[in-house]
Amino acid sequence: MGTAMVLSLAACGGSASSAASSEAASSEAASSEETSEAASEETTDEAAGEVTTVNAGKLTMSTNAAFPPYEMTTDSGDLEGIDIEVAGAIAEKLGLELQVDDMDFDAALLATQSGKSDMVMAGVTVTDERQKVMDFSDTYAEGIQSIIVPEDSDIASADDLAGKIIGTQRGTTGYIYCTDDFGEDSVVAYDDGLTAVQALNNGQVDAVVIDNAPAKEFVAANPGLKILDTAYAQEDYAIGVAKGNTELLNAINGALEELQADGTLQSIVDKYIKAE
Repeated sequence: MGTAMVLSLAACGGSASSAASSEAASSEAASSEETSEAASEETTDEAAGEVTTVNAGKLTMSTNAAFPPYEMTTDSGDLEGIDIEVAGAIAEKLGLELQVDDMDFDAALLATQSGKSDMVMAGVTVTDERQKVMDFSDTYAEGIQSIIVPEDSDIASADDLAGKIIGTQRGTTGYIYCTDDFGEDSVVAYDDGLTAVQALNNGQVDAVVIDNAPAKEFVAANPGLKILDTAYAQEDYAIGVAKGNTELLNAINGALEELQADGTLQSIVDKYIKAE
């Protein structure tokens, strides 16, 4: 704001003195910005230097690549998605090579808890129970739990799920919420969201509760299904690390802060989730 004010005054005054002052102020502002950026990068570099990873020189991430657009497998067998690219950007900030291990969602959480991977990213929501067994980074994305139903379904809101059979992905917050609200007998847990949606198409369940981003992908690929306008729950996504791994957690948070500040995070999200 200060630089804009100086430029405005210089334009009105038009004197050589004012122009010189403007140039000096602009140079000072640029110098200050460069100093701030350098300090931020230095902080991340220092944090990275203190990090010990499972595999030397690598940042090992566990995930469940059946959660589009956060993580998914391409036709050629490569992994891509928001979490994959964010993890890659973090690894680059820390001077490490990213290694991604794909597995079931529950196994991905356990791999980090047990020290087999450095971190877990799989659209992981921070919950009280999970905070007891692992530590979490700052939030890097927001999620919504949505309800998928057939287009001719009489289910119009979460309240209408009472007495229905609900499909969820095993170990996810969708499973936790639904079992808490409607009981375990009303909930069927599947290994991944795609299998849950297939069960819905086959009439084995009445609805599927899953995060909104993959819900949109599944509905787009399955004519005859729809997402209810009313969200089931709102939640935050974060990166999980082993309990007590403060050095890695601080390094990740430092990298996330820089990626947020320079627009990289938003750019990655916009690449996979188009504005509505």
